[in-house]
Amino acid sequence: MGRSFRLAVGQSPAELPSVRDRMDWLSSVMPGVAAEGADLLVLPELFASGYNIGEHVAARAEPADGAIAKAIAELAKTHGVAIHYGFPEAEGEVIFNSAQCIGPDGTRLGGHRKLAIPPGFEGDHFTPGTGCELFTYRGVRIATLICYDAEFPETARHVASMGAELVLVPTALGAQWEWVAHRMIPTRAYENGVFLAYANSAGSEHGMTFLGQSFIATPDGQELVRAKAEAQVIYGTLQLDKVAAAQARLPYLIDRKRLNVSSV
Repeated sequence: MGRSFRLAVGQSPAELPSVRDRMDWLSSVMPGVAAEGADLLVLPELFASGYNIGEHVAARAEPADGAIAKAIAELAKTHGVAIHYGFPEAEGEVIFNSAQCIGPDGTRLGGHRKLAIPPGFEGDHFTPGTGCELFTYRGVRIATLICYDAEFPETARHVASMGAELVLVPTALGAQWEWVAHRMIPTRAYENGVFLAYANSAGSEHGMTFLGQSFIATPDGQELVRAKAEAQVIYGTLQLDKVAAAQARLPYLIDRKRLNVSSV
């Protein structure tokens, strides 16, 4: 049998008003996630703090090893499941829109600071990150892109070229952007021959309504599973051999290097 990986995507309620409420919700779903045999649970952009919280983001920001990270680590250890979550990361006076993964032993596996800050309130609070990294967990090479990052073909192509087999995309996608969730982002999986998990919030937060519609896409661009609009956890088993098969059938990563796009 080929390699497989059991992935859970947590589409959390956007209206949870406090960090404590968010940790309580996570604690309530973790027994079910463990019972499903998940290797990893991926949560939305800024899950730990809330997304549309304006000036409160500074008060809820913390270092990568702060109190929220410690609470997540305890849940990961208790249930034997890695947890990948979004949070506002403080480094001195600078705040990043970040995500990181805590393994089932409580250690940090890897993280990412959002590269592309979109128009709107994020520009008032967050500094763009630099660079991408991969981490390996249970034999799977995993990359993170956050929301707007993944709307650029260059970023997904970059991490796929680094060897990513699975791209995790925590997002805070509003209800007006259905085309992004149903057309654009699944295309990123197809054009790079990778698995991609898109984790959005559900419901409304301070006047912003989220689309929900979290999903897992396969290396041939198909939907393995997709959520509806309400809060829920969805699951998929990734057959990792499909990555090499897709990249061999459509060798975009190799053939792009042969393109002659210079003008004469």
